[in-house]
Amino acid sequence: MTLIDLKNIYFSYIQKFSDNDFCLENINISFKKGDFISILGPNGSGKSTLLKIIARLLRPTKGQLFYTNIDYKEISPKNISKRIAFVPQSTFSIYPFSVFEIVMMGRTPYLNYFGFEKKKDIEIVNNTLELVGIVHLKNKGINEISGGEAQRAFIARALVQKPEVILLDEPNAHLDIEHQMEIFTLLNLLNENENLTVIAVSHDLNLAGLFSKRVMLMKKGNILMDSDKKTILTESNLREIFNVNSMINYDEKNEFLFINILPEKKS
Repeated sequence: MTLIDLKNIYFSYIQKFSDNDFCLENINISFKKGDFISILGPNGSGKSTLLKIIARLLRPTKGQLFYTNIDYKEISPKNISKRIAFVPQSTFSIYPFSVFEIVMMGRTPYLNYFGFEKKKDIEIVNNTLELVGIVHLKNKGINEISGGEAQRAFIARALVQKPEVILLDEPNAHLDIEHQMEIFTLLNLLNENENLTVIAVSHDLNLAGLFSKRVMLMKKGNILMDSDKKTILTESNLREIFNVNSMINYDEKNEFLFINILPEKKS
């Protein structure tokens, strides 16, 4: 079942006094229920911009977006928030909210007119904090905890929305290796057990090789390649997109790809 359709999407950031204007060009892509997709590419390739367009945080210059064949324009922001959750790169807040308050914000689409949470909302928040391993921090200020802990709080905020699709912009950026594996293992379980569609922008080729079912490679505002991870994550493709040499091993039993980036040989 197709959840999200992007048709003929164009988007540009116009920068005055600059020749480095960025644009997404002619993006045509679909995302199905149960997909686990990694969007990879060099800096400035448009990965985060594409994610924000899907999340309705940016409006395309041209083109249409559909959710289950319904035009985004016909769906209220509240109803979009019940279906699509977005986890940003930055977890800093200018306000001294507690971890609990940050996560409770994810329940906003479900609260009554006055914005009062019910017992069910509190239970969902506490259970999700337990799930991501930070329930002991719920009364701490969001800016009093580590970057990795804050990242997990924002992932929890997305999960309490009970979405069909979760969008993550470099979710492993502030996490150590242990917590990267914990978060991606959790996302993998939700993907497999609850059919949650996961779309993650990442710079980590190995996490993509371990957990993704599908990989998109972007460069200069274009989607150059899009298929299953074994087809996309090849030594020749990585050389073309990232200009690096690599050695790739495939675990057939577990369907894991292990990617080693090799130093350039000096002549």
